[in-house]
Amino acid sequence: MGLPGCLLFMAGQCNYRSVAASAGARITRIPILLAWLWASLTGFLVAGNLELRLVNGPDRCTGRLEVLHDNIWGTVCDDGWDLAEAQVVCKELHCGMALSASGGAPYGQGSDPIWLDEVNCTGTEAALFKCKASPWGKNNCNHGEDAGVVCSGLPLSNVTELRLVNGPSPCAGRVEVLHDEQWGTVCNRSWDLSDAEVVCRELGCGKVLSIPAGSQYGEGSDHIWLDSVNCTGREAALSECRSKRWGDNSCSHGEDASMVCSEPTEIQLVNGPSRCAGRVEVHHNQQWGTVCDHNWDLNDAEVVCRQLGCGTAEFAPKAAYFGQSSNSIWLDGVNCMGTEAALSECSIKLWGNHSCYDGEEAGVVCSEPPPLRLVNGSSRCAGRVEVLHDQQWGSVCDNGWDTEDATVVCRQLGCGTVVSAPGSAWFGRGHDPIWLENVNCIGMEAALSECRAKPWGDHHCHHGEDAGVVCLGPTDLRLVGGYSRCSGRVEVLHNQQWGTVCNNMWDLMDAEVVCRQVGCGTPLAARFGEPVEKEPGPVWLDEVKCTGTEAALSGCSAKRWGVDYCHYEHAGVLCSEPTEVRLVDGPSHCAGRVEVLHKERWGSVCDDGWDFQDARVVCRQLGCGMPLSAPGKAHYGQGREPTWLDDVNCTGTENTLYDCRARPWGENNCNHREDASVICSDPMEVRLVNGSSFCNGRVEVLHAQQWGTVCAHGWDIRDVEVVCRQLGCGRPLSAPAVAEFGQGSGRTWVEDANCLGIESTLSECRVKLVGKSNCDHGEDASVVCSDPTPIRLVNGHHRCAGRVEVLHDQQWGTICDDDWGLLNARVVCRQLGCERALSAPGGAYFGQGSDPIWLDDVDCSGKETALFECTRKPWGEQNCDHREDASVVCKESPLLRLMNGSSRCSGRFEVFHNEQWGTVCDKTWDLQDAAVVCRDLGCGMVVSAPGSAYFGQGSDRIWLDDVNCTGTEAAFSECRVRLWGEKNCHHGEDAGVVCTDPVEIRLVNTSSHCAGTVEVFHDKEWGTVCDDDWDIHDANVVCRQLGCGTALAAIHAADFGRGSGPIWLDNVNCTGTEAKISKCGAVSWGEHNCHHREDAGVVCSEPAELRLVNGSHRCAGRVEVLHDQQWGTVCDDSWDLQDAGVVCRQLRCGTVLSAPGDAHFGHGHDPIWLDEVACTGTEAVLSECRAKPLGDHNCQHGEDASVVCLELPVVRLVNGSSDCAGRVEVFHGSLWGTVCDDGWDLNDADVVCRELGCRTAVLAPGYAHFGEGSGVIWLDRLNCTGKETSLSECGSKPWGEHFCYHREDASVVCSGPLELRLVNGSNRCAGRVEVLHNQKWGTVCDDNWDLLDAGVVCRQLGCGTPLLAPRGSHFGHGYDPIWLDEVSCIGTEAALTDCKFKPWGDHNCHHGKAASVVCSEPAELRLVNGSHRCAGRVEVLYDQQWGTVCDDSWDLQDAGVVCRQLGCGTVLLAPGDAHFGRGHDPIWLAEVNCTGTEAALSECRATPWRYHNCQHGKDASVVCSEPVPANSYLPLLLLGLAVGTVLLCAAVIFLRRRRKQQDGALGHFLVQDEAAFATLERGHPDLFHNHMTFRHSLSISCYFC
Repeated sequence: MGLPGCLLFMAGQCNYRSVAASAGARITRIPILLAWLWASLTGFLVAGNLELRLVNGPDRCTGRLEVLHDNIWGTVCDDGWDLAEAQVVCKELHCGMALSASGGAPYGQGSDPIWLDEVNCTGTEAALFKCKASPWGKNNCNHGEDAGVVCSGLPLSNVTELRLVNGPSPCAGRVEVLHDEQWGTVCNRSWDLSDAEVVCRELGCGKVLSIPAGSQYGEGSDHIWLDSVNCTGREAALSECRSKRWGDNSCSHGEDASMVCSEPTEIQLVNGPSRCAGRVEVHHNQQWGTVCDHNWDLNDAEVVCRQLGCGTAEFAPKAAYFGQSSNSIWLDGVNCMGTEAALSECSIKLWGNHSCYDGEEAGVVCSEPPPLRLVNGSSRCAGRVEVLHDQQWGSVCDNGWDTEDATVVCRQLGCGTVVSAPGSAWFGRGHDPIWLENVNCIGMEAALSECRAKPWGDHHCHHGEDAGVVCLGPTDLRLVGGYSRCSGRVEVLHNQQWGTVCNNMWDLMDAEVVCRQVGCGTPLAARFGEPVEKEPGPVWLDEVKCTGTEAALSGCSAKRWGVDYCHYEHAGVLCSEPTEVRLVDGPSHCAGRVEVLHKERWGSVCDDGWDFQDARVVCRQLGCGMPLSAPGKAHYGQGREPTWLDDVNCTGTENTLYDCRARPWGENNCNHREDASVICSDPMEVRLVNGSSFCNGRVEVLHAQQWGTVCAHGWDIRDVEVVCRQLGCGRPLSAPAVAEFGQGSGRTWVEDANCLGIESTLSECRVKLVGKSNCDHGEDASVVCSDPTPIRLVNGHHRCAGRVEVLHDQQWGTICDDDWGLLNARVVCRQLGCERALSAPGGAYFGQGSDPIWLDDVDCSGKETALFECTRKPWGEQNCDHREDASVVCKESPLLRLMNGSSRCSGRFEVFHNEQWGTVCDKTWDLQDAAVVCRDLGCGMVVSAPGSAYFGQGSDRIWLDDVNCTGTEAAFSECRVRLWGEKNCHHGEDAGVVCTDPVEIRLVNTSSHCAGTVEVFHDKEWGTVCDDDWDIHDANVVCRQLGCGTALAAIHAADFGRGSGPIWLDNVNCTGTEAKISKCGAVSWGEHNCHHREDAGVVCSEPAELRLVNGSHRCAGRVEVLHDQQWGTVCDDSWDLQDAGVVCRQLRCGTVLSAPGDAHFGHGHDPIWLDEVACTGTEAVLSECRAKPLGDHNCQHGEDASVVCLELPVVRLVNGSSDCAGRVEVFHGSLWGTVCDDGWDLNDADVVCRELGCRTAVLAPGYAHFGEGSGVIWLDRLNCTGKETSLSECGSKPWGEHFCYHREDASVVCSGPLELRLVNGSNRCAGRVEVLHNQKWGTVCDDNWDLLDAGVVCRQLGCGTPLLAPRGSHFGHGYDPIWLDEVSCIGTEAALTDCKFKPWGDHNCHHGKAASVVCSEPAELRLVNGSHRCAGRVEVLYDQQWGTVCDDSWDLQDAGVVCRQLGCGTVLLAPGDAHFGRGHDPIWLAEVNCTGTEAALSECRATPWRYHNCQHGKDASVVCSEPVPANSYLPLLLLGLAVGTVLLCAAVIFLRRRRKQQDGALGHFLVQDEAAFATLERGHPDLFHNHMTFRHSLSISCYFC
């Protein structure tokens, strides 16, 4: 560019005339030099109006950018290409918002000229030609750098080219389009939902609801403009869809297209974790705006939740809880009753009339909606059926609607049985979409979504056909206080409160209805006078009278709700457990199609692999005889329920079909033509004949209605044991084989019997059923059993509970409950070998017997050894019926014991199985096995595990062999063993156990032995202590007795969980100096007036036997141990990681990191207590490791041992969906405890999130949002500022001091840790993509991987723009799981997990196809809202979020550092007061104080991050000069020459004028060129706004002589 012909000064020119001579003269024109200089410094503007297009993309709003110049299309280079430029392109093309600005020719390389390079837009320009760029055609690029753009596709133009007419709203009617300035219709040929979807989108309506046929909204009269419209549904406007040419059609107006869209959304929740939580925004005047939180409460929130179709309102947060908005504040003073249908129906101020500020936005948290509901009915169990789809409720058409469909609805809603299934909009017409038609349920489905139906939204119905349902009502019935879910006191729900049923007239028919309603089996008993400790609530029903056929108790007749004269007379029920397997459609219960029960639903079994062994297990489980056949192919007809099992593979020895191997439930490749069946023989009846009692004699079995004998071939004691059990006799004594009880005379039915000894009946054993045997009657088998115990308990849930029956005259019979009490029960429990008596219920509590009533008026003292020693009426003499049968509940005797030892904690180990004690073989028997036995028996530590019958040989069965315990099991039953009775041992190998005697006191229900619920040992049983008068003195005694530290808290109200045994102590009164709790004052053992909800607890400090000193935290330092009340060190001889690991474990630290010696943490000064420590690494405490005797060493303090362990967190979140959400728990006194929600807010939650590395807090819910804790409540009244690094730095009440319950536990939801990373790259913004799932990192497959996916990764990581999306494991192969495949992002997602992809772990890739990303490095500092990149509001990046800087003390030194860091020129201005507009993100910095020499703003002094007292009205800004480009040196040189020339010219003129000076007067001229300033201000308004002084300083004064 050449120099101008006349060179002038920047803002004015020297004038040769005097002031007088200049009067009235025009001010000089715009200096040419100024314009030339400005263009040189700032770059060229793209000249003229510019035509542009996007090519090679999937639509007109995506592709390679091309511009038209000199009538030739050409590309744009990607140098400096970013979203600002893309935004201008999208705006100019009416394509919505810019989604990405990609380089590297993502849409193919162009072949025409590269017209533009270094394009630089601010993003606010209306067209690309207004942006700066290099001159046309000047570039240093190739076509591999062609720029691309992806726009959202939503048109920004407000010009209406489309409308719906003749409908009830702007979103419904006949479709008309504008062409040639004339409206016309669209032909409905091929018109479908995809076409209608585009129209709804273009009009700003909601979703498409229907496309009526046949000119439903009237025929048009103008042109028919469009025909054969074909949209994909993704277009932004109808004009983008394919169709015939305008006006080309063969239609009539009777074929005009119509449609119905839903109304546009009027309310939304934004910035929340789901669509049902967030900041409230309402739509008004085509713009979204917020609601002010003045008077905002749960009633207002309830209306919002209802309007959005969410659940109920849970929280109505204020103070911009979900972030501030920059939109208008539309509503203020909202006042709802809570019953309104929409927020607009509530009392509000005029739209836009408010007195609020930013930061007062209202929010709402609703519960998530159910997917199904009944509306407009009298209760929640009756109404019009509506289903939720695509976040919108809609109705169901009644075509084909019947009771089977309604049954599924009732089941899904928990509303009991169906009453009716009305159609024809019985409950009123709906207004939302009709989602379903032709629903076809079989009635067994768990949810309506499992039924067959047309596709969603596909129907030919109107709302006059909406389906309805009436259900009987919710189940609202439960059994409580029983021994299983099928027994207990009957309770019903009424008025949202549970209450009991009075037992007046209560009988088995009523019980049958209850059993059916709760999904149990048949009624065994209708209990009377169900005993309870305390009145459990109101008595809701009385005089219930059922026929037994009702579906629910609510269907029976009864007195009115609420009975006030029936206390302590509660009705109860004992039902049988539901059968889990059955044979159906066969001739008997032992033959038929196999069906199994799963998820409370019967289903069939596939015959794949079905054989005799599988059938054997079914026959055994059903108590039938031997399997006769195992037919498949639906031998007994096809089932209609689910096929639950396939590929069943039994060995034949399993107890139930569920013990066999099979595919997972419901997984099969079968149809019902392959249903499996079983034919079993009927169970064999057995008898013993010719003996002295019914428990000995020759064995005979009944088959084909004829008695026959059993051949003695292979007959042994195991077979005898089964016969004894089947007959109800005692133990097997012998198995005579040679017709000891005489020869039979009939058939020999069975030979080769082979029993394991554990079967219930002989028919369950492997036997050969023959009609003709090769045995003769001289080989008839016989049995000798001991006589049965003359007393038993039946129908109970274990052998020590049930109805009492006694044996008399070889027949069992019951006992009448007259005078029956706990003393009688105590004798029964003793006689049966059970533990103490718990209760002695009457009233046929365990069901009515059917045999004789043998005894009445039994009266025991409680000390008798057998019931027959008590006084009573004579046998059979009574005045009772079976409704008065007596029962007993004893504490179940243990299933294991130690015999022949010196105490109950040492001896030969015996286990109880099949009503018989037996020993355990010592093969593989070791200390781990013995330790579990000690724990299970409540003894102390294991001492030894002797074998070889150390405590004498047993005489009963050897039950177990090859026992294998890990030592950590809670009970012996959890260890691995062989099958019961399977062994190759003799009694000379019986195993033994020696444990230490048990402690007298313990703390349970926590992981620490120094905290928990207090339990004391008395009368061979652990029990709790009542919290009456429980205080810190009592707690101190407990801590002392346990060898723990001092008492930290005395816990009340079963904070650590309720006990289940006896309550041994009450009103404990210690002075605090006693050695043990038994020395304190208390009422007598077992006397109390408490419940287990009053169990006392204790928190003690851990005993200080070990510590780490001089380290940076409590888990690192020099090891010191306490001995003889003095601390001392440990010598490092042989000190290693195993030793250090034990120290870490004992101190409750994390894993060991190192075990340094050589006094790494300084020399100790006290004794050296330990040397040559040798731990295996499994010890619980250091004192368990081998070492020299205490004090014996050859070391100096320069050899002191040290440990560094991983420091564990002292705060955690539990019960949440991730590690960054849940109930807050803190660690104190070696114990985790909760935090009370009094005063709990986001500041407190922020500290928790920061401490856990979970970024920032999103929610701070109280009221035990994530469930109630069960331990101690440690903190209350927390008061954090939000700046603390740890919760322990916040103010609060003292530890353990509170007035809260666990229903007030505080919770936190954080934004969460980063779940994405880039590895193996050169920096954190480049590398192989890895995602975290199931707590494990894994890779992403590169199938379909592109720059849109990469852009989401870059955004999520806080990096810059995506540069590359390499495939083929560009950054190396991964070795972990391949988590994601076929990722498909549109580019706007906030996280990669928001994109579409296959299910987690589902892929067809290998590690050679790992996806990678290269992003630009993120800027840590930026200037925004200015006219160029070197001017604007200052924003800094912290915690992956941009935020502003407060202008407190902001000056030119601070601004100068910003200019330097950004590579801009010199600082011009440092304006404050939000000169470039207010920010909306956090204010990160305040009180910035730079010296001006720093390289980056982060080097300057300032307040801590986030710590400030500013508003966004004080955001700091900077104006720097723009940097001079490298290619501008020549123009600057020419400029210098020009300036020199001007100065020389000025000097000459000055000298000439001086000669003519009159009277020596000095004339002072200040000449300003206003036009020049106007041009300068247009280019940089920010430089000159309100800076007149600066403006005048740019003027030039010329002095003339």
